Amino acid sequence: MNETKTRMASVDVCKCLAIVFVLLIHTSGDVLSVCAPGSKNFLEALLWSAPTRCAVPLFLLCSGALLLDERRELPLKKLWGRNILHLLLALFFWAAVYKVYGCAVSGAWTAQALKTAGKELLLWQHEAHLYFLPLILLTYAFLPVTRAFLRRADDQTVRYALILWAFFGILLPTAKSFGLLDGFGALVRQMPLAMPWSAVGYTVLGDYLRRKPLSVKAACACILLGAAICFGGTLALSLCAGALQAQLLEGFSPGACLLAAGVFSLCMRVRLPERAAAVVSVGSRASFCVYLVHILVLRTLYRAGLTTGICRPLFSALLLAALCGAGSFVIWLILSRIPWVRRWLI
Repeated sequence: MNETKTRMASVDVCKCLAIVFVLLIHTSGDVLSVCAPGSKNFLEALLWSAPTRCAVPLFLLCSGALLLDERRELPLKKLWGRNILHLLLALFFWAAVYKVYGCAVSGAWTAQALKTAGKELLLWQHEAHLYFLPLILLTYAFLPVTRAFLRRADDQTVRYALILWAFFGILLPTAKSFGLLDGFGALVRQMPLAMPWSAVGYTVLGDYLRRKPLSVKAACACILLGAAICFGGTLALSLCAGALQAQLLEGFSPGACLLAAGVFSLCMRVRLPERAAAVVSVGSRASFCVYLVHILVLRTLYRAGLTTGICRPLFSALLLAALCGAGSFVIWLILSRIPWVRRWLI
């Protein structure tokens, strides 16, 4: 297996992990939002939720690793006529599917309900988890800029840029979410990067770690520290507030960033035999569709009585994630047989 294929397999592994993490975030998150902090159920759900909060950052790192690779050509015509158009069509199609599903399960087929749904669709007021698509759309739009920067910058300049991004795109926004910037002047309060713009930094980090992954020891240290921040910090803050405080579970928080850097670096060092790489490749290709449809599958499971309440969250969150993933994968298998759908909507 040549170097390019090996690196692609490494990205496939990372994308498979990321989609599994997405499923666990959503199955465990429902428990966190309703349980008392410190309770047994809360702790068990947090055990799944905290270390998986790097899911979206991992997808962004993968995009950077693939699309910022200097060996890969990406003309504007292909970027806008294929990549960005694909995302736009997928976004509005699946946003519409979720609107229709919501009307169907609520029985709200009135003209006013449909008018409201249509207005929300046009104003990008979509299903919550679909926020990832506008996020990735912005990073794609900036690819010609980031590619030009990386082709001309030496490693020292790239590291300097990443340090600036970590400060203004990760640390300051987290501090702002805790109100730690409230006493500063208006200009300082406006310095933190908004999440969509900070996403560009993750793609640059993905390209850098593709070329220079952290050592195994450093990657494991990042994972342990990141998980400790997400778990311990969330638990401590939630106990003090008497309710879930999720600032340190956000994908653009320090703990999630450390987790993503560690997991991604380990994935870059993975070397799979050809058969295993082929299996992982299937999961990677399905990951986008699974991301799009998994909330529909999860809600269908809930309506059938399969919720995290069927047993302890330590087991039910994992079981539901497996069922949801399997159902979503079957949907991908069906939809991927339709050429136009496979090319533009999944």
